[in-house]
Amino acid sequence: MKMYKRLFSMLSLSQKAGKIRSGEFMCENSIKNKEALLVIVAEDASENTAQSFRQQCEYYQVPFYQIGTKEELGRSIGKEYRASLAIVDPNFANRIEQLLQDILGS
Repeated sequence: MKMYKRLFSMLSLSQKAGKIRSGEFMCENSIKNKEALLVIVAEDASENTAQSFRQQCEYYQVPFYQIGTKEELGRSIGKEYRASLAIVDPNFANRIEQLLQDILGS
């Protein structure tokens, strides 16, 4: 639980710094423009959404994680529900990926 709080705090900091693109359209654009360094999709996102992002991330070689709910992701960045987030800063992306790996045990 403590690791989840750290993750959501780091997402909040990233948003405040303007280093997150949220929502399907913005995330897709940042992946295709090779701006996204890490993509997070909510666990309760539709299977089509998750599969689409998984394939795009695999094609463009962007780390992909599926964690949290749409409500948790949205709340962490001060918005309503968000099914997808793309981190576009290398420092935030590295730290968030470390936290995700700790949480997921890989």
